[in-house]
Amino acid sequence: MLDNFGFEKILFIPAFKPPHKDYDKNLSIDRLNMVKLATSNNPNFEVSEIEFEREKLSYTYDTVTELYKKYNPSTKISFIIGTDAFEKIDSWYKTEELKNLLDFIVFVRQNEKVNFENKIDYNYKIAKMDFIDISSTEIRNKVLYNQSIKNLVPKEVEVYIKENGLYRN
Repeated sequence: MLDNFGFEKILFIPAFKPPHKDYDKNLSIDRLNMVKLATSNNPNFEVSEIEFEREKLSYTYDTVTELYKKYNPSTKISFIIGTDAFEKIDSWYKTEELKNLLDFIVFVRQNEKVNFENKIDYNYKIAKMDFIDISSTEIRNKVLYNQSIKNLVPKEVEVYIKENGLYRN
């Protein structure tokens, strides 16, 4: 990703209080901790707690405007997004403003048929990388049924999940 798009670093921003999901502060903190563990061995990755500092609903627009204030980048911020989220972006909070603030990099799953004809007013590129199809649902189900997740997450994350008894109910 860094080489393909010329990035200096990739900033990971776990949601504190996602507007489209049930909120559990402990699970939000667990997600933050797991992202930190998963990215800790790569000096080009950084984890931001910007959404945790606000302690409000995590709207992308609010986060992006704060990032522009904090970093004052000379170019538009690139936002890495999956196909499923990009297809629903028209329903996001202040989506019209996001069109002007962000360049989108969209991950398309292998063999996935997508139609972005209605997204012509968004500036986006399709990621040209191998895609590993891992879903949080798959991880939760494997943990629930005591199946191995060692090929799905870094060892540190696997240990964290086990030590904290996550996804057991």
